[in-house]
Amino acid sequence: MPRTSQQMGGAVPFTEVLRLAKNEQRGLSRSMPLSGEAIRMMNLVDDVATTMRRILALVPTLAPEERKRVSEYLGQSQPSAEAVQKALASQ
Repeated sequence: MPRTSQQMGGAVPFTEVLRLAKNEQRGLSRSMPLSGEAIRMMNLVDDVATTMRRILALVPTLAPEERKRVSEYLGQSQPSAEAVQKALASQ
């Protein structure tokens, strides 16, 4: 359950409350503050996840041949999510 601004000590900007709640949902620690760049990157990840949800919602509307072509196109897309995750984990 997300913490309220009062539980976190008072005058905390609402955007910070939302960011901390997202981190808690993901199991991330509150102990290490993130840079603005890291927060922007996390927002980009959220944007990618939203795009993937939209793609999944449209899958039932495609014919089997279209699904196959989109699947191949996605599989060839570079960089892949796995490549980005590997780069982040290795540093």
